[in-house]
Amino acid sequence: MRILVTNDDGINAQGLTVLEEIAHELSDDVWVVAPETNQSGSAHSLTIHEPLRCREVAERKFAIRGTPTDCVIMGVRHILLNTPPDLVLSGVNHGSNLAEDVTYSGTVAGAMEGAMLGIPSIAMSLTCGFDKNGDIHWDTPRSHGPELIRRLLKNQLPAGVLINVNYPDLPPDEVSGMMITTQGHRDQNLLNIDERLDPWGRSYFWFGFERRLSHPVEGSDLWAIANGLISVTPLHADLTHAAAHAALTGIFSDTRSKPRKLG
Repeated sequence: MRILVTNDDGINAQGLTVLEEIAHELSDDVWVVAPETNQSGSAHSLTIHEPLRCREVAERKFAIRGTPTDCVIMGVRHILLNTPPDLVLSGVNHGSNLAEDVTYSGTVAGAMEGAMLGIPSIAMSLTCGFDKNGDIHWDTPRSHGPELIRRLLKNQLPAGVLINVNYPDLPPDEVSGMMITTQGHRDQNLLNIDERLDPWGRSYFWFGFERRLSHPVEGSDLWAIANGLISVTPLHADLTHAAAHAALTGIFSDTRSKPRKLG
C-alpha cells in the first residue's frame, strides 16, 4: 500500500513526524508532501496567483511552498503521477479540528482533496491545551492510530467521503475508546479580536480563541472528545442542506421557462 502523508502545520512539525511513524506501521511505501511553512487556517485553498516551489528535503519527502491542498495535488498529480497513492493521511494536527473548525482546517482540507481525487483519505488531529501539566500527548495518536486506520480500511469508504479523526487530550491508556460521530456545533462563539499598536502607533490585530466549557450534543465530535473518546467523523464536500432543499423545492417553479441548451 502506497501512502501519501501531508499536514498543515508544516514540513518540520512534530505531528507530521508522528503521522509518518503511524504510516510506517501500515506500509513501507510512505511518501511525504507537506507545506514549507505553517498553513493552519488555510482551509481548502489553492495557490493560483504565484508559482509553486517544490523542494526535496529527504528521500520520499518533499516541501511545497503552498497549502495542504496544493501538496496533495502535487503529490498525486506530479510526484506520484505514474503510481498514485492508495491512502492519504493528513496531520497529526497540533490542536483539534472539531465542529465548525473543519471549514477552516488545512488538515481536513488535505484529506478532502484526497477524497475528491478518489483516494481514501483520513485527517488526524490531537486536542491540546487542557492537560493540567501542559503535556501534549503525541503518544495517543501514535498508539491508537494504526489500529484505527486498519479498522477503517476494512470497510470501503463511500466515494468522496473523508474521515476526520480527533484524539482527546489524554495519555493513550486513559482513552475511553473510539466512536463514529457527527460534526458538532459549538453553542458559543469563541473568536475574539485582540487590537494592539505597533511601534509607530498604528493598529494591528490578532484573532484569538477562548476555551470555555460548552454543552455538546451527545454523539457529536465535541461530545466524544469531552468524554475521553477518539472521535471519528465521516465528512464530504457536498454542502447542500437536504432538509432546506426539500422545504424550498418548488418555490421558484413559476419562474421557469422552457430549458435552453447551453453552448
